Amino acid sequence: MWGTQGSGDSQFIYPPGVAVAPDGSVYVADTDTPNSRVQKFTASGAFVTKWGTQGSGDGQFNRAVGVAVAPDGSVYVADTLNHRIQKFSASGAFVTKWGTEGSGDGQFRYPRGVAVAPDGSVYVVDTDSSRIQKFTASGVFVTKWGTEGSGNSQFNIPLGVAFAPDGSVYVADTNNHRIQKFSASGVFVTKWGTQGSDHFESPSGVAVAPDGSVYVADTNNHRIQVFSFPLP
Repeated sequence: MWGTQGSGDSQFIYPPGVAVAPDGSVYVADTDTPNSRVQKFTASGAFVTKWGTQGSGDGQFNRAVGVAVAPDGSVYVADTLNHRIQKFSASGAFVTKWGTEGSGDGQFRYPRGVAVAPDGSVYVVDTDSSRIQKFTASGVFVTKWGTEGSGNSQFNIPLGVAFAPDGSVYVADTNNHRIQKFSASGVFVTKWGTQGSDHFESPSGVAVAPDGSVYVADTNNHRIQVFSFPLP
């Protein structure tokens, strides 16, 4: 393990997001002020570099919550309170950004989770708009799905998203206490979970292993749950 509380290299203030690159590099969203940055480490935790300050300019953040790495090494950050996604090179050089506050296509209301598919498509959890938005690697809007509610393809404060090797998209539908599974284009496939100590309590994070196993951060039950398919 590595890290202590603080603002120096390899120190953090409430980091909520982490991603691993194809080369094993680890990127951490070091969210709270005064840090407001992303830190990069080797697989063993050796500090490599950092970038970001508090603000709304290119390469600045206002509560950067989610981070994801593309197959080409590009780093995407959900810059939550700036209502946008920022894209960087593997070394932290600013590449592009997209998004403003709102509910239109390509706009966001407090985006938190981000995931990248093998083809470079970017999936964003547009949390307060209760939907998922899909973009090209350069930020061109492709499609969206989801409305507020508890039915299939509806969400209540979704926080996490993950892309599986078979092309499936998994969403941590946090306040509905469940996981929903979709096709790459947003077609509903299945769901599981209800609220309770033997199910989920506000799951916030989801990740998929190369073998398709689904790992869920069952936040308020203080545990990780692992699922394989078909579900029992």
